Order: sequence, then structure tokens, then C-alpha cells
Amino acid sequence: MPIEIKIPEVGESITEVQIAEWLKAEGDAVQKDEPLVVIDSEKTTLELPSPENGVLGKILHQAGSTVQVGEVIAHLEAGEGGVAPAKDQSAEKPVTQSAPAAKPEMAKAFSPPPSGAAAPESKPEALESGEAEPVGVKPQESPAAKPKGKQTRALETKLRPTSQEQSEKSSAPAKEATETPSDAKPSEPLISKESAPKPADSETEVIPMSMLRRTVARRLVEAKQQMAMLTTFNEADMSSVQGLRHENQEAFEQRHAVRLGLMSFFVKAAVDGLKQFPQLNAEMRGNDIVYRNVFNIGVAIATGRGLVVPVLRHAELLSFADVEKAIVDFAQRAKDGKLKPDELEGATFTITNGGVFGSLLSTPIISPPQSGILGLHTIQERPVAVQGQVVIRPMMYVALTYDHRIVDGREAVLFTRRVKEAIESPARLLLEV
Repeated sequence: MPIEIKIPEVGESITEVQIAEWLKAEGDAVQKDEPLVVIDSEKTTLELPSPENGVLGKILHQAGSTVQVGEVIAHLEAGEGGVAPAKDQSAEKPVTQSAPAAKPEMAKAFSPPPSGAAAPESKPEALESGEAEPVGVKPQESPAAKPKGKQTRALETKLRPTSQEQSEKSSAPAKEATETPSDAKPSEPLISKESAPKPADSETEVIPMSMLRRTVARRLVEAKQQMAMLTTFNEADMSSVQGLRHENQEAFEQRHAVRLGLMSFFVKAAVDGLKQFPQLNAEMRGNDIVYRNVFNIGVAIATGRGLVVPVLRHAELLSFADVEKAIVDFAQRAKDGKLKPDELEGATFTITNGGVFGSLLSTPIISPPQSGILGLHTIQERPVAVQGQVVIRPMMYVALTYDHRIVDGREAVLFTRRVKEAIESPARLLLEV
């Protein structure tokens, strides 16, 4: 009995998904847990695995279709080892039989005629493809056993065009291409620009938006319409962080099996700032402000299918190594489409790093219902004044976009300055000063 492939629950309040891509075709053998199809929800993209070994049967909904959670999208014919069943070879044999191999006496019958005699006709194209028997030859009957009669030769002549007809037919396109109207001047174009046939429209391509992209677009527009967003900027000298990474990278990697990146420093700095200014870790619910006592930091990750924001839960309890390992894991599973929906929910504050793509400055948009988002940018060596001297330092602009309904400008500016100070003097993160 076929196994029904259904759309599973993919997250709270999600009732429908979009089929992004079928990884297997009808009739393909599949192993248990092998990915069958990629589905897009409004929060993530994930692969749906095969529940058993077998062969993928009828696909009920093709790529691009929107289907409900719990709906059957395909059938799976279960079988050991995931090997496709052998096809009935007898059913594939052609109905007609080909002519038997030529015997020595047949070779004599098909030998070239003497000079002046008519040459025998070439084998029909239909015979070469196994679709018909030679004209005038019955199955299992040697051509030499029965010479062609007048009716047979007449039929062959009727089926095949004469050499003159073939010559005229093959030369017709060339003749049409080189002929010009008798009254046309050589210098005039044969076809005017206005009347020339236009090629198919290849300058545009219409691709339906994925559910993830549609949801991101909708939420960003809602954020712009419903929030009083404002952005404040500062810049941080990255010398201390770069020095710490250079001095401790080898030992850190040997002990924790992960590289020491920049994000762990900013996650720690953001948590430190959120403790000082809890408005940025809060949200509005009607006429109430809900303050959170946990620090769940969303980390924006760009993928080929769109932007996803997995959450570092209880970031205040994580070590530098914990943060780096989690981010590496998130990035890999986001690329493979294996993030779980609940890993994308519950963020209280977000960090996004456009600097990895070379962004020098930007104004990030808040993801509702959060009240703030910290944007990081590329590190650029610039001349700065330090104790009355102009020196070259690796500098980074940081941007904080905040909901002005909850967060006043004072708190926003002081939070950004707190992050700057923690990055420029990382020891403050340990001493909590």
C-alpha cells in the first residue's frame, strides 16, 4: 500500500507552505531519510525526508504549489533497499520484428548491380528505428527468396521522392534566402525596422516569490508602517579585538575546535548593553511594554533562499566558544535548509552584519515585535585622532535602529556607546564595569 507523503507541522501558527523544489522525480529510488522535496514556509526553508526505503510514486503537487499543512503531496511505494522495481521487458519489445541477418546467398542478392543497372534503394529510415518492416519484405522471409515485383517497386517509388525532388526541396531554403524583390534597390533593407519580427522577450524573467521572501517583505513593510524607527550611529576601534584574536586564535581553536570570530564579541557587548538599557530588550503589546528578563539574540544569516535569523537563546549564559559554535552550526544548516522553525522564533534583539559583504554604512530595519537591531559593517583602516596624534586604525561603523515609541534617543545613544566601549576594551566584559 502506498505511503502518503504529507506536509508536517513546521511551526506555530503556520498553516500553509510552498513547494520549492522536488529533489526526486517519479520513479526514482530513495533511501529512508533521504531528502525528497524542499518546502518553504514563512519562517524557514527545509527539506522533507523519505519515511522509508522505496520508490517515489505519483507527485500530486508540483514545485511552486501552495499546500496546506497535513496535505498529501506525493505517494511512496515502499520496498527493501530503495531499489526501483524491474520493468517488464516484454512490454517494451516492439510489436514488429526486424529482418533476419543476411545469409551468404542474401549478400549475393544485395550485391551492387552491373554497370547500367538501377541501384537498389537504401533502407527506409523507419526500419532503422524499429518502427516498420522493409517495404516488400515479410517477417521471417529472405529478400533473396522472393524478388521484387512490379507492384512492390512501384510502391517503393511512390514512398520515396525522386532525386530531382530531393534536390529541389533541399535547395529551396537557400533560394528563398538569396532572392530579392526585383524592384528593391540593393542599398535598401529588405525588411523595415518597424515590421521586423521581434524576438521573444528575453529581457525579463518572472519567478514567484518564495513564502519566506514574501513573509520577510510583508513584515518589513509592516515594521516601517507601524513603528517609529530611528537610527543612531557610532564607530568602534577594532584594534583590541583584532589583537586578542591574533594572540589567542591558535590556542582557542585547538581547545574548542572552532575559530574565534567577531560575532561573539558583539553578542557579549550587546547583552551587556541590554542589561543597562532594558527598553531595547522589550516589546510593545497594545498599551503595555513587556520587559524580558532573558536575552535571546537573533543573528541574521544570508542564504540563497533568503535571510534567516536563528536565535542564540539565553546568550547571557553562553561562553565565547558556545556563541561561535552555535553560529557556525546555524550558518551550515541554514545553507542546507535544515534549520528548525522553533530555532527562528523568540528573539528579543537582533544583530546583523552587512560588513561581510563590504557594507560601510546602513540603517537596518527592526523585526517586529522587537524594539532594536544592531548593524555591523566592514572594518576599514582610517586616520583617527588618538591623544592629539593622527594614527591609522581599523575602524567599524555600528548602527542601532530602535523603536522610538519605547526607546528614547538618550537610551539608544548610550547603548551604542556602551557597545563601542566594550569592543574597544574587551576586559570590561569580564569585569562587568
